Amino acid sequence: MTYLVGKDLPQTPAGQRFRALLNKQGILQIPGAHNGQAALQAKDNGFQALYLSGAAMSASMGLPDLGIITIEDACFFIRQIARSSGLPLLVDGDTGYGEVLNVMHMVRAFEDSGAAAVHIEDQILPKKCGHLNNKKLASPQEMAQKVAAAAKARRDMLIIARTDAASSEGLDGAVARARLYYEAGADAIFPEALISEDMFREFVRRMPDVPLLANMTEFGRSPYFTASQFEDMGYRMVIWPVSSLRAANKAQEDLYKTIARTGGTQDMLPRMQTREELYKTIRYYDYESLDAGIVATVLPHIGQADRNAA
Repeated sequence: MTYLVGKDLPQTPAGQRFRALLNKQGILQIPGAHNGQAALQAKDNGFQALYLSGAAMSASMGLPDLGIITIEDACFFIRQIARSSGLPLLVDGDTGYGEVLNVMHMVRAFEDSGAAAVHIEDQILPKKCGHLNNKKLASPQEMAQKVAAAAKARRDMLIIARTDAASSEGLDGAVARARLYYEAGADAIFPEALISEDMFREFVRRMPDVPLLANMTEFGRSPYFTASQFEDMGYRMVIWPVSSLRAANKAQEDLYKTIARTGGTQDMLPRMQTREELYKTIRYYDYESLDAGIVATVLPHIGQADRNAA
């Protein structure tokens, strides 16, 4: 399947497809995908929805996650992931890129680019990763206005409100904010940077009627839990926001170290995606078959002796 063939495209809006997945029994597992290739690899491993992290977008551009990127930067990533995979995509909308009208513009731009859902957070600029220190928060009322504006701007997109208040206002403050945001029109709540199983469970206990999203980021403040453990706690969604980027970046670092050390890539070949694997992932032959003017590709098959001689 390719995005070029109209009849192969999903006929149901992405937001409706995301909502249908959320309404199914069990927890919705949403891995991060930082580009179109990662999105296809996640899809091929059976995932039904994807997440696009602001930190992953920023880092992909060589920038820190400090609210530097723009709406149009994000739309570039949204389009490639939604187009390549066809899966409903939840996007990190940071603080909404400004105030009420900016939030509405973001929702329209993201939804028009193919996003199924967006979450916005109650920090103010310059924002920081939710697992870092000294985050500055907007007032609950200001954030509630943004949530209401986002809900007014969307067609089918789900609006998820993230609160970063647990670290500075405690669980009581975070729950109070979350309840206000839900009443303002959020479809779900994302309590960020909870630091213990007890906190995760208590948040569910206090908001039993609200779909909740858990963030399973690495190297943060939250303990490591599996999807089934989060489901047992009562969460409806779990994201692994930057995992694909971290793994890819580590592999790239090892590659460059190897080239610098040995002057070649031969030692890295067992850890590389082959040409055949790449073409299979990106549906190369499906695209090729759409144009009769393209001669069918035959992959080169080089033996080990030839590799050593090359």
